[in-house]
Amino acid sequence: MAGKRQKTITVGFVSLGCPKNLVDTEKMLARIAQGGFLIAADPDQADVVVINTCGFIEPAKAESLGAIREAISWKRKGTVQKIIVAGCLPQRLGPRLANQLDGADAIMGLAYRDQIATIIKETLSSDKTIHYLNQPPDAMPDDRGRLLTGLGHSPYLRISDGCSHRCSFCTIPEIRGPLRSKPPELVLAEAAELISSGAVELNIIAQDTTSYGRDLKIKEALSILITKLEKNPELTWIRLMYLWPAGINENLIETVAANRKVVHYLDIPIQHVNNRILHAMRRPDTSESLHRLIEDLRSAIPDIVLRTTMIVGFPGETDNEFAELLDFVTWTRFDALGCFTFFSESGTSAAELPGQIPEQVKTDRLDQLMLNQQQIAFAQNNARIGTTLTCLVDTASPDGTGTGRFFGQARDIDSICIIKKCYAQPGDFTITKVTGTKDYDLVVEQI
Repeated sequence: MAGKRQKTITVGFVSLGCPKNLVDTEKMLARIAQGGFLIAADPDQADVVVINTCGFIEPAKAESLGAIREAISWKRKGTVQKIIVAGCLPQRLGPRLANQLDGADAIMGLAYRDQIATIIKETLSSDKTIHYLNQPPDAMPDDRGRLLTGLGHSPYLRISDGCSHRCSFCTIPEIRGPLRSKPPELVLAEAAELISSGAVELNIIAQDTTSYGRDLKIKEALSILITKLEKNPELTWIRLMYLWPAGINENLIETVAANRKVVHYLDIPIQHVNNRILHAMRRPDTSESLHRLIEDLRSAIPDIVLRTTMIVGFPGETDNEFAELLDFVTWTRFDALGCFTFFSESGTSAAELPGQIPEQVKTDRLDQLMLNQQQIAFAQNNARIGTTLTCLVDTASPDGTGTGRFFGQARDIDSICIIKKCYAQPGDFTITKVTGTKDYDLVVEQI
């Protein structure tokens, strides 16, 4: 008589944080499936829950801790057996994280990503909280073989990890370690794999994309890479994200302008424009260099769409210095802008600076800057009414509506195009006419 069939363990996954984290999530999901586990649609109904956390700034830490505590509540109700906390928060806090949690069964850092299936098995057979903690990986991991989530036609392609800059406010080098670039042949192999799986847009990501190849002693590595990516006939769009402003040189600008597939959209986290604040942030930029960069980009690529990120309330920021930042945003007219108030992160030198700004002042400045940006974005949207845009369709409904993006909108972070009379399928490109706006989004009709 055959023995009783053993139940297959189900694993639920909660992924938090940035696109770089999502790449790690997708790699872990593939490893979990290869390990013989089933991926659960609802994490709260799984036998094991894995939470891939973010630990960059205080709100991200709070979100991660909230997700962990919610999973612990599922465990106490008896629906979940084990909880594994992975990613940046364990990497940053190490064993200290265990002191904040009562109910997590394993805590694993970044170096153990590819061992997730083994860690699940070990956790299931242990009654103690197990720590899998080490220094950040000393080599760039291979991201091929991911189980893609979300938009398979528009995946992320990570070309490096870590950062060797030492911005005074940033915890990334502590968490992710120094810059580690993927060898170009590995990037191209991963790109070919993604394209063969249906990708028509590749979103190039890193902690600092412009530094790609510097540790490999390859000059102009990013320009060379995107020139090679352009040769794949099945690829339509290449999108560059996280470009360190001081790393954008004349050669890169010329390459973007000349490349047929690199969309005229650049994501450039500028952080601030006042020279004293930039120096305190340990940024190599100056007000003069940033103004010149914007002018050079607009001169070489007239239809360029620019996204940036700013920090307000940095220690010592005066009303006049904030006004200088506000004037710069008004002058530049960024198409998209994200803004954060300064967070005093332990372990960063900026946390020790004098002149910490009161929370209310920081919030007021954030509100003022974002209201200013809203007016710019709405005006630019209104100026597009009546124009024709090529949209990449992301979703399509049976009722004939869909969503998509024109070249000036990045997945997950920017506004979208709401497509009326949409007869195309996700992954298709379609010609549309802009007929209106809805808040930050464009309303378009397929022609």
